[in-house]
Parts: sequence; structure tokens; C-alpha cells
Amino acid sequence: MSKDLIEKPLNKKLIYKGKFTEFFCDEVQLPNGNLAIREYVKHPGAAAVLPFIDKENIVLVKQYRYAVGKVTYEIPAGKIDAGETPIECITRELEEETGCIAKKFELLLSFYPTAALSTELLHIFSAFDLEEGSLNLDEDEFVGKEIVSFKNALDMVKGGYIKDSKTIIALLYFANLPK
Repeated sequence: MSKDLIEKPLNKKLIYKGKFTEFFCDEVQLPNGNLAIREYVKHPGAAAVLPFIDKENIVLVKQYRYAVGKVTYEIPAGKIDAGETPIECITRELEEETGCIAKKFELLLSFYPTAALSTELLHIFSAFDLEEGSLNLDEDEFVGKEIVSFKNALDMVKGGYIKDSKTIIALLYFANLPK
């Protein structure tokens, strides 16, 4: 890491503590000595999964997202709880949101969805050999399950029907893996 790029925190100010995130407004010293403000969300991290029913079909969930005011198509995902690993998180979330249990998971990639605004690190897995479990949504969660072909999901990205970044990244990343 290049030291001439590092910003030095001077004052950390907690603005709001939410259910699982904290909002900060910090004063920092820039590499050139000037001062600046950095607003960001401290997030515990998340995990998501691209679940394959078979070689050609995947499970997507439909969910209303208040921030954008729309129902979105997404791969199952959730926040990593305290003391939980990403694989434990996605095992739980897959069953909660789809009623499916996977026998096999593979890590595809991990990335920062919005590095300028959040500490969230998102881990995306693929899942195979699914079995039916039991749907167990959180009390404030309303999700619809939809089985689509992988090819159709890619067409949904191209057509603008899928706008969720983690879902787009997972689909395009998997589609470009060496066969």
C-alpha cells in the first residue's frame, strides 16, 4: 500500500447507530496535509449466493427495496451476524429466503460494493445440489422465490430487469468462469 495515499483519521463522530449499521462523519487529514470530511457506514459484512437447482436453472428472489421504491430480482443474501462466518451466513439465508439447502458451496469472489461509502465486504458463493428445506423469513422480510434459467437471468441483466449489483456481478462472473 502506498503511504502517500493514506488519509489519517483525526476525529471520529458517530452520527447514528442503527439495527446493524453505524453512520459516521469523520474528519481526516489528507496526504497533502489538508483536512476533509468522510461520511460512511460501518457495516458487518454480507454474503450472497448464486443457487443452482440443476446445471441450467437458478433460484432468484423478488423483494421490495424501500430505498429505490421497486421490487428487485436478486440472488439470496444477508448480513453476517456477530460471530458468524460468511458460509454460515449464506447457508442460513439460502434456507430462510428460498427454502433450499445446498450440499456444496464454492466462493466466487469477495468485494466492496460501495467502497467510498461503506465498510461492507460482500462474499458471493455459488451453491449446488439443492434440497428442499423450510422457508423461514424474518418477520420484516417479504420475499418471492423464482426459478429461472441461467441464460434467462443473463438476458434479464441485458434487458435491465435485474439492476441489483451483487446479482449482476455474480451472474456475469459465473458466466465468464473457464469451463
